[in-house]
Amino acid sequence: MKGTLVNAAVVLLGSGLGLLLRSGFAERYQKTVMQGLGLAVLLIGLEMALKTKNVLIVILSLVIGGLAGEWADIDARLNRFGAWLSEQTKGRYGDLGQGFVAASLIYCVGAMAIVGSIQDGLTGDATTLYAKSMLDGISSVVLTSAMGAGVALSSITILLYQGTITLLAGQLSSVLGEAVIREMTAVGGILIVGIAMLMLELKVIKVANLLPAILFAAVIATYWV
Repeated sequence: MKGTLVNAAVVLLGSGLGLLLRSGFAERYQKTVMQGLGLAVLLIGLEMALKTKNVLIVILSLVIGGLAGEWADIDARLNRFGAWLSEQTKGRYGDLGQGFVAASLIYCVGAMAIVGSIQDGLTGDATTLYAKSMLDGISSVVLTSAMGAGVALSSITILLYQGTITLLAGQLSSVLGEAVIREMTAVGGILIVGIAMLMLELKVIKVANLLPAILFAAVIATYWV
C-alpha cells in the first residue's frame, strides 16, 4: 500500500500549501506543469504496455473489455454518480463538506486510481500511483486555495478506496501466474496511455469503459494455449 500512503500524504501536504497560497497558482504555470506530468504519465503507460509477451491477448482484452464497458456504460455511470453526490451535498455541509466531496470524487473516481492500485497490489510497483500523487498534489493546492481545508479530508477517502483495491489485488497475486499478471499490467498500461492523452488534450477517450479489459486479460491469459 506504499503508493496509496504516499498519495494520501501528498494530498495532505498540497492542501496545507494551498491554505497558505489562497490566491492559487497562475493558470499558465498550472497548465505547463500538468502538461509535463501528462508526458510523464504517457511514458509510464508505454513502459507498462511494452511488458506484454503476446499482443493478441492485449488486443482481445481491449476489444472484449471495451464492449463490456460500453454496454455497462461505466464512464457515464461514474459521471452521473459524481454529479448526484455533489448535488446531494451541495450547501448541506458547508465549505468543509463541499471541499471533501469534490476532492474525493476527483482523486478516486477515475481509471488511474483503479489501475494504479491494481498494479501496486499485483506487482508491488507503485509507479503509477506515484505519478498520480504528483498530479493530486498539484490539484490539491489549487482546490484548497479555492475550496478550503475540506480538500485535506479527501486523503481519508484515498486511503480507504485505493487501499482496499490494492489489498484485494494483493490477494489475487498469490493465485495468478506471472504471465497473467504481466498481461494485466500491459493492458493497464494501455489505459494509462489513454489517461495521458486526455491530460494532454489529444483525444477524448472513455477510459473508464475500458477498465473491464484488465479482468478479461486475466481470463484470456489464464486459458491461452
